[in-house]
Amino acid sequence: MNEISETELSRICEGIRADRDKIIKHNPIGSDAEVLLWMLLNCLNSYLSLSEMEMPCFTGKPDEATYREAILYVLRKRAAGDFDAESYIDNLVSK
Repeated sequence: MNEISETELSRICEGIRADRDKIIKHNPIGSDAEVLLWMLLNCLNSYLSLSEMEMPCFTGKPDEATYREAILYVLRKRAAGDFDAESYIDNLVSK
C-alpha cells in the first residue's frame, strides 16, 4: 500500500497551484476551488494507486466541501506520518 509524505503532498499541491490558471481554464465546470480540489483528489488517486474500494463515492453533485472531505478521507488512510493536510488544501484553493 502506497503512502504519501507531507513533502510529496506539498509538491503536488504546489504543482497544481503553479498550473492553476490552465487547470481552471480547461475545466470550467464548478467553482475554481472545486476544480482545484477535483484535480488534487485525482492526483492522489493516481499517486497512491487507489483501488475502486478506496476511492470515495459521491452522492449527488459534489461541491468544494465534498471534495475537501474526500481528500482528507484518502489522506487519513494513506498519510505517511502525522501532518496538517488541511493547511495545504487551504493554500491550494486560496487566491
